[in-house]
Amino acid sequence: MEEARRLFDAPCKNQAVRRASIFSMLTGMRYSDIAKLTWDELQHSSSEGYCIRFTQQKTDRPVTLPISDEAAELLGTKTASHRKIFHDLKKWNVDRVLPVWISAANIDKHVTFHCFRHTYATLQMASGTDIFTVSKMLGHKNIKTTQIYTKIIDERKRETTAKISFR
Repeated sequence: MEEARRLFDAPCKNQAVRRASIFSMLTGMRYSDIAKLTWDELQHSSSEGYCIRFTQQKTDRPVTLPISDEAAELLGTKTASHRKIFHDLKKWNVDRVLPVWISAANIDKHVTFHCFRHTYATLQMASGTDIFTVSKMLGHKNIKTTQIYTKIIDERKRETTAKISFR
């Protein structure tokens, strides 16, 4: 979470890359799905809030993904329904801008766009979201794919051992 916040606060010279990256951290969506996302895939109701109904490119399966108001705000102002939301997002910009932005946030790791999907899953698990829900939010066909994130829970279990002491 600390690194995600630093990235959020760091300057990025390409706003399309910044918006898409933060959107991925807030939703767990892959670059391929974000890049093709259109306005007609964004739904809103007063009772349910925002969701995206799309077909995942990797699995070719339809997905309904609830998203937060914060994630929806990153999408900007709605234009023609068939138009891509991130119409100005280019893969070569992501590859070129991301390392500079990561460095500006004082993060000393190799970070790819796909890491934002991992960040989403890790933060969800660390916040107490159950593995089944995280699996569904990521659009995994099999919960075993999601189990790699349970290591976060194991680390937190270790941290709790010192919280109770009689010394």
